[in-house]
Amino acid sequence: MSVKVGDTAPQFTLKNQDAENVSLSDFQGKNIVVLFFPFAFSSVCSIEMKRMQQDMEKFTSLNAQILGISVDSHYTLRAWKKDLQINFPLLSDFNKEVSRLYDSFYEIYAPGKYDYKGVSKRSAFVIDKKGKIIYKEICPNSGEQPDYDSIKKTLGNE
Repeated sequence: MSVKVGDTAPQFTLKNQDAENVSLSDFQGKNIVVLFFPFAFSSVCSIEMKRMQQDMEKFTSLNAQILGISVDSHYTLRAWKKDLQINFPLLSDFNKEVSRLYDSFYEIYAPGKYDYKGVSKRSAFVIDKKGKIIYKEICPNSGEQPDYDSIKKTLGNE
């Protein structure tokens, strides 16, 4: 089943970079920007997370919480978060359940090149204060970035 704009966001609980449980419902009453990304420490993913950190003041003014999600372990995410000096949670979907819930999952990533099984697709979702998906973007290519301006515009219209 595919999630779409207007749907209630599928609930989840994942381990953050410190191995603490974080649930989507923890942020009830806030707008939430959920960013799925393929690999911690990769160049494109690092650019994406740094960009979100640079825009943190704007997201805060829009009452938005950012959550980054990948299939990396919480150990990897902890090291990467420290390396990037970002202050929003990075969540480990190590068991690959949430990425699937949000249609953000490669069964095989880069077939014929890497053939990695089970990697998060680069995608962005905005969930409003009531828990509804109001923005969905799944990048067709993992080297692309989400449309940050559209994300902020969606939050501004919420």
